Amino acid sequence: MVTFGDVQDAARRISGRVLRTPSVPSHALSKATGADITLKLENLQAVGSFKERGAANRLALLTPEERARGVIAVSAGNHAQGVARHASLLGIDTVIVMPRFTPVAKVTRTAAWGARVLLEGNDFTEASLFARDMQQREGRIFIHPYDDPGIMAGQGTLAMELLEDSGPQDALVMPIGGGGLLAGCAVATRALSPATEIIGVQVESYSSLARFPAEEITPPGGPTIAEGIAVTTIGRLTSEVIRRDVSKVLIVTERAVEDAITLLAEGARQVSEGAGAAALAAVMTYPDLFRDRRVALPVSGGNVDTRILANTLLRAMLRDGRLLRLVMEIPDRPGILADISKTIGDAGGNILEVSHQRLFAAPSVQAAELEVLIEARDPGHADQITDALRETYIVRRV
Repeated sequence: MVTFGDVQDAARRISGRVLRTPSVPSHALSKATGADITLKLENLQAVGSFKERGAANRLALLTPEERARGVIAVSAGNHAQGVARHASLLGIDTVIVMPRFTPVAKVTRTAAWGARVLLEGNDFTEASLFARDMQQREGRIFIHPYDDPGIMAGQGTLAMELLEDSGPQDALVMPIGGGGLLAGCAVATRALSPATEIIGVQVESYSSLARFPAEEITPPGGPTIAEGIAVTTIGRLTSEVIRRDVSKVLIVTERAVEDAITLLAEGARQVSEGAGAAALAAVMTYPDLFRDRRVALPVSGGNVDTRILANTLLRAMLRDGRLLRLVMEIPDRPGILADISKTIGDAGGNILEVSHQRLFAAPSVQAAELEVLIEARDPGHADQITDALRETYIVRRV
């Protein structure tokens, strides 16, 4: 079992190798949620994630003989980059096994830290089997992403820093993948602030602890924006700590994670990946649990694909009324588009996209269908733009 002494030793071991990230109060998030929010900005780490902490500590624990044998890890993202970076700093030969369909950007970033990347298997399970076989054949040291005391102790330094910098908190909210971050931080929190409630968060498609503290269940799995915590079963070692120290596990939806990414970007000016926003998603989803309480949570990672981030922000704007999609039936004659543009402009709207269909969608050969995407200030402004157009045209909001 990992002890607070292990976390303290890890903090000394990784000092100077891993950034002591800032713990900052967020007035915008506090106003939006009703809680007193403090963020631990792990998205500022060199590899953009807290995973550096555990990797740096575990690799520093290797003996000279183990370093000479080299290491191997399996990961589709942040653990891979953390191991690759710190193994490179220590001069350790490193192999990272990633599933065959891992996004090119993640493969490139991992290789850039000096690791040899092998793309094997159609999913994480198949990649893990290949990595274990290679580890046995070549005698390398396997660096587990979460179920390892050295990894857990390293991750626990996050909570140690947070509590030292920000003082006692009423609640600490952490995402759960394999459980390494939550377990390590629970150990540190129990020692430094025993009154703090420790809460875990899972996304619904990977909610193995949905009945916590009852037995684990098999989640449905599938695509998720929170791929960093897309783990079907938590670790054996991490489970022991979580069941001892964690008070509850909250489940959040995909939409809640998207909304949390948006609030972090617009309110806190922080870029977060899905897993990194899961803790905030829980605070937003269960406001009665956190209202008027001091709540600390990590932005645990910022490695989000730019296309996914852009689409997430646009989807959020569409849901809250700041993006307005209108379909209009219009006469097919000169000057109509100019008139529509003027009406929207006079109402203060900003046209982002126009699709004009004459041949297939229009009900009459003398008519056309126009689809317009408009940026509005807020839902009330969107209604004003729609009403102005309806004075002249048949308008449908979609």
